[in-house]
Amino acid sequence: MYFDLSIPSQLAGALIPDLILVIGAMLLLLFAVWGPESMARARLTGMLAIGICFATLASIIWLWHAQATASVGIIAVDAFRWATDCIVLAATIIAATLMIDYSEREQLVSAESYVLLLLAAGGMMLLAASRDLIIVFLGIELMSIASYVLCGLDRRSSRGAEAALKYFLLGAFSTGFLLYGIALVYGATGSTDIGTIGAMVTGANFNDPLLLAGIGMLIVGFCFKIAAVPFHMWTPDVYEGAATPITAFMAAAVKAAAFAAFLRVWIEAFPGATAAWVHPLQWLAVITMIGGNVIALQQKSMKRMLAYSSIAHAGYLLVTVVVANSLGASAFLFYLVAYTLATMGAFAVVIALGEPGERNQEIAD
Repeated sequence: MYFDLSIPSQLAGALIPDLILVIGAMLLLLFAVWGPESMARARLTGMLAIGICFATLASIIWLWHAQATASVGIIAVDAFRWATDCIVLAATIIAATLMIDYSEREQLVSAESYVLLLLAAGGMMLLAASRDLIIVFLGIELMSIASYVLCGLDRRSSRGAEAALKYFLLGAFSTGFLLYGIALVYGATGSTDIGTIGAMVTGANFNDPLLLAGIGMLIVGFCFKIAAVPFHMWTPDVYEGAATPITAFMAAAVKAAAFAAFLRVWIEAFPGATAAWVHPLQWLAVITMIGGNVIALQQKSMKRMLAYSSIAHAGYLLVTVVVANSLGASAFLFYLVAYTLATMGAFAVVIALGEPGERNQEIAD
């Protein structure tokens, strides 16, 4: 079976998995607040959130098997999107599972945390499907706002409040760069559709100063989101201060979604301007690999060490953006599957060996 979802009236069909997830999150929010708070209710909310993720995953597998496609439009319907969505949902399911046991250990009665996980995952799935820079911005905002709140989930923790505030301030700062970049690219090309931009940005006109400034600002905005050196300064403090399941979710799913959007934009919008961005991204990849690994060796906290490890992996994944072709996209997805499973597993060990109050997390312990 094969069908096309490129007609505007079929936009809802192209967004079936996203709608299932977001509508499920809205219904789950009503359930979470409909009654007194209790650990049993929070646990049930977590189990329902996992069920919603599996329902969304089933719809993705059905569309993938049916070979749905979209030749035009602001929403991509292709294998790259489906694979990225599967990785994001797998990370969300694991994070929700870890959160259930972690909440009981820490006595966190927070049923709304599972709703926020689903909403953040919805933003990530929108990022993976974006064929328009405005949709990229909407996906990043949906993902980021939910993540800001998740970082400060434990209101008893001063480190969690600090992590949430730092993430919010630096996240808003980086979003400003992204928006300015989108505005400048629009000013240079007259479009926010990445396919149209790609058709207009050719070797003959990529020297437009407005376009070059826009590409530079987009690089800065995306590099903040993926925590590439030297735009990584928020990562260690945020990862250390947030609840460990949320740290695992951010290290795996948030990075996967941001890289998916970065890769799609660069492959489809700026292949004709390679000379303008390939060398900066090459050096960013090298600096990120070296900086993340070297600084990780100096850490005493397991979570901070894993945070710098995540930064180093951002350098490895940046190489796939530098390649900017279908082989790079395949390598990105292959690497991301292994990275997501290994990262979630490492943080699961940190949770298993930890003690109430986020103690017993030093490497010496």
